[in-house]
Amino acid sequence: MAPETQLPRHCDVAIVGGGHNALVAAAYLSRAGLDVVVLERSDHVGGAAVSERPFPGVDARLSRYSYLVSVMPDELIAELGLNLDLRSRPTASFTPTLVDGRAGGLYVEQDEGPVTADSFRTVTGSDREYDAWRRFYAEVGDFAQAVAPTLLEPLPAASDVRTRVDAAVWRDLVEEPLGHAIENRFDDDLVRGVVATDALIGTFASLSDPTLIQNRCFLYHLVGNGTGEWRVPVGGMGAVTAELARVAREAGARLVTGHPVTSVELSENGASVAVGDATLECDWVLGGIAPAVLDRLRGVRPSAEPRGAQLKLNLLVDRLPRLRSGVDPALAFAGTLHVGESYAQLQQAYDEAAGGVAPRNPPGELYCHTLTDPSILSPELAAAGAHTLTYFGLHMPPEVFEPDVESARSGAVHAALTALDAHLDEPIESVLARDENGDPCIEAKTPQDVQAALEMPGGHIFHGDLSWPWREDRSADDPASRWGVATDHPRLLLCGSGAQRGGAVSGIGGHNAAMALLEAHG
Repeated sequence: MAPETQLPRHCDVAIVGGGHNALVAAAYLSRAGLDVVVLERSDHVGGAAVSERPFPGVDARLSRYSYLVSVMPDELIAELGLNLDLRSRPTASFTPTLVDGRAGGLYVEQDEGPVTADSFRTVTGSDREYDAWRRFYAEVGDFAQAVAPTLLEPLPAASDVRTRVDAAVWRDLVEEPLGHAIENRFDDDLVRGVVATDALIGTFASLSDPTLIQNRCFLYHLVGNGTGEWRVPVGGMGAVTAELARVAREAGARLVTGHPVTSVELSENGASVAVGDATLECDWVLGGIAPAVLDRLRGVRPSAEPRGAQLKLNLLVDRLPRLRSGVDPALAFAGTLHVGESYAQLQQAYDEAAGGVAPRNPPGELYCHTLTDPSILSPELAAAGAHTLTYFGLHMPPEVFEPDVESARSGAVHAALTALDAHLDEPIESVLARDENGDPCIEAKTPQDVQAALEMPGGHIFHGDLSWPWREDRSADDPASRWGVATDHPRLLLCGSGAQRGGAVSGIGGHNAAMALLEAHG
């Protein structure tokens, strides 16, 4: 069923923005009997969680912006009745090394065993680092087990969570910059970097940042379903959106696309949402867009201007490239392949970017969807051995692409591919597929591109800095505050990644906004 294009005059709940969280909220609220209208400016719903064919004449449906699923609770998937196939990857990560001209690499299995232990021993020269690795992630796992069950509940008090977590672990992950724990627990620079990367995806920070935004990013990357495993959505992210849209429509929600909201006016009893020359009257408004954008729609100056920090590359290759180490590409690319992400390299890249210069040796990581799920390729491409590769580059804030974004983008792409080529037995460009025009199948997304395409301020993929998933203050006890979706107006709730437990493709913000509204609605 196609999305609607007709704007009604009144509804109970208007949801601004049609991303995955908006669809989750719409499904829950519609099932509760409320009349819900989702307003999306684009011609399709899904926001960043979509699959598209970016290369002319090539039948490959890539997840162009978001690409893996971890934080979405299995409980939410079951409650909504989503027909999703989320598959595990056999490889957790591979980090190629090049020391004195000798190529090697640190290989970590999804289910760690002797192969992982041998790899640590070969790279670091002893068993100490792997022992430290296992202790650290066992403790992180205990932390995740304590936090994950609370994500679909009212915010717990920080003191309650703390009682369920070892005091030393709480100190390392919550009270002190994460870099302290990494430096105290690990000696090897490469191992330190592999641990640190989860604190920096989509977050521009040093590991020693006193604001602890890197700690919060690390927590969200490791907390999903109590395991932190990132799984591959069969059919791509578009399959996730398609299922969410299906259940929302079946519940009765109206998904109206091609209708950008131009203003939101709030009153004591409801709101007026302007969509071009038309107006939608409603009792409640949920904001599935970034809080800074929502502020502008209300004529309010945003309290903060987010800025992202990533370079996203989408590639299609005729075959996976050979590695200098001789490791089977089907193993190396099956998980997360780290490039230029030792601890020292991460800090150097941050220092350069903080000075307004694009990193000379940019850190980044690659992921191959099609080794786990070839269904996003046509049968002909899959049979010919083609694969998709997604590169996520760190420490690339908007300012390093200014004032000439086109030129800076080209330079950043060249630097990223050069860093990868250092570990390959053949240039990555030699295996790039070609589209119908003869152009290489590679596209780049800077923070500026993400902002233009998705209206995420500063290209920030989380809509802003992530928050701790608990409450420090028990005094505010209205439903919106208890569920972490409050704004400065009782008729306006956050339901997107800007909610207190937002970020990533999780549906948590949408669920919690729906629960808060239903509680307040009575």
